[in-house]
Amino acid sequence: MSPVRRFVFGILIASLLCAPLVAQYATRNGEWRIFGADGSTRYSPLDQINRDNVKDLRVVWTWKSDNLSRPEIKSETTPLMVNGVLYFTAGDRRNVVAIDAGTGETRWLWRIDEGKRYDQAPRKNSGRGVAYWTDGRDERILSITPGFELVALNAKTGVPVQGFGNDGIVDLFKELDLDFKGDPTGHIGNSSPPVVSHDVVVVGPALLPGSQTDKENVKGDIMAFDVRTGKKVWAFHTVPRKGEPGAETWLNGSNEYTGNAGAWTSFTVDEDLGYVYVPVESATGDSYGGHRPGANLYSDSVVCLDIKTGKMIWYHQLVHHDIWDMDISSAPILVDITSNGRRIKAVVQFTKQAYAYVFDRTNGQPVWPMDEKPVPKSDVPTEWTSPTQPIPSKPPAFDRQGLNRDDLIDFTPQLHGMALQVMESYRMGPLFTPPSIIDGPDKTKGLIQVPGYNGGSNWESGAADPETGFVYVGSLLRPDLVGLVKPQNGKYDSDLVRDAGAVPTVKGLPLVKPPYGRITAYDMNKGEIAWQVANGDTPPAIKNHPDLAGLNIPRTGSPSRAGIVVTKTLLFAGEGFGGLAGFRAYDKKTGEIVWETAIPGGVVQSGLPMTYMYQGRQYIVFSAGDSKNPAQIIAYALPPRN
Repeated sequence: MSPVRRFVFGILIASLLCAPLVAQYATRNGEWRIFGADGSTRYSPLDQINRDNVKDLRVVWTWKSDNLSRPEIKSETTPLMVNGVLYFTAGDRRNVVAIDAGTGETRWLWRIDEGKRYDQAPRKNSGRGVAYWTDGRDERILSITPGFELVALNAKTGVPVQGFGNDGIVDLFKELDLDFKGDPTGHIGNSSPPVVSHDVVVVGPALLPGSQTDKENVKGDIMAFDVRTGKKVWAFHTVPRKGEPGAETWLNGSNEYTGNAGAWTSFTVDEDLGYVYVPVESATGDSYGGHRPGANLYSDSVVCLDIKTGKMIWYHQLVHHDIWDMDISSAPILVDITSNGRRIKAVVQFTKQAYAYVFDRTNGQPVWPMDEKPVPKSDVPTEWTSPTQPIPSKPPAFDRQGLNRDDLIDFTPQLHGMALQVMESYRMGPLFTPPSIIDGPDKTKGLIQVPGYNGGSNWESGAADPETGFVYVGSLLRPDLVGLVKPQNGKYDSDLVRDAGAVPTVKGLPLVKPPYGRITAYDMNKGEIAWQVANGDTPPAIKNHPDLAGLNIPRTGSPSRAGIVVTKTLLFAGEGFGGLAGFRAYDKKTGEIVWETAIPGGVVQSGLPMTYMYQGRQYIVFSAGDSKNPAQIIAYALPPRN
């Protein structure tokens, strides 16, 4: 090869290594066929709406759920858009609805009367949506009911598909590898849509919230079914049975009776690899695990499975022996990155503890070193705690972790001093500080845990731009009070249970200093934070507090998690439930607010935004509601062109 050709060849290789990433996980044909878009990126390459014209966005239609059973205030559903039709779930009976993508007109609606199964269901809500499948001729909508039944509907008519299960329905109770003593009714259900790929439907269970009061519960096995027949094709035991790999991490045979470890949030599929990435929650006992000594695989793990067989390809447990309710609560995000000149098919897992764990999704190897670091030991005599926890070296945390004196409210010296006095009665410490017994050895009223049970990232997950390798996440700073007590009157079979009290305030103000909600952008090629902004303005209760009169309070953000969607040109985010009615477009490279509006009627974005193109017009759609306005689907678009 001549010197000139070698030089040109070298330039070509260098340009390929540094080139923007191909949008291999972008939505196709302007549609939105998967709950979180391809690879759970929540990304679309559409650019009709851009920073020059976003100011002209208007609400063009709404669809309201007022007459679907009890009024639902908070809907977390995200519609799919396929062939000009939106499909989603609505109402606490989880009706499946199809509406016109251009007008919002209802096309069909399906629901089932589940009787006792519904009455005792642990998750009575609209769920978060549905799944879509087609082989080019047949089109199906897959949904899971509150009573834990898998249904396949004809996408055009909403009629249950004959030949799938029993008249279009699979009774998931009957498919459980059940070793629970008693009826599973009321113990296990579902809150997120199934995923479907390679003609396999994968179902994740959601267990009864607050089940930390007992040491026994139904196990949250992951199950998969043939999309055509409904026949069960495999199950993955998140709590290994006797003799299975991982059973040795449950000491004293505790895997025989411990439950939960389900996957209540959404999953992610790599279509090319044929892998499904499953985020597993914690085991039974959110705050106390003395009855399940050991690391407790595969609780709090991201698990990669072959979607056709259920065979485990790799896993990483992100919290050993969880006693902080640090469920892996969001969908893993797939994005290809270039790190140190090496192209990597990565998977990013956001967590409640405010870490972004980044792995090579083909083999599970951490992209950056992740070491086991020593953590505090519990002083509860009957508890078992891991001496170490896995801590990623990169990227840095996206929100506050642990609590110390410098984290307390400091708008004024007086308020800071009062916060210090308040904390004399409570335990605080770094991340993974164990909960305390109320009035126990350290004479405290419990641990102020940061992030709390609902802090950090959650089901809203984040988004990724496959062209740049940027990954975005909304987070919430929400402390929780965790104190342990002996159960009263023999009501529960656990030695200790959580006594859930309220986190103290300081003259009605939050105990910790802001921001209360954030949006963080990572450059995942470098493993660094690119920018970070407060999610929303300062709430009125803080702006108008008499003790803060005359002070210049920085933008604090709302105590809520942003719902995010990324397009070719912008990042759109609503403040999320618990915030205000703000909806914004950000410059996705810098975090600058390009446009903001109040959602009409004062309703708050509660589901995740999505976007699609229909008849030459780009729409941005999300669910919203509040205590005065039941859940509705809202569509924004630009004015029609002349």
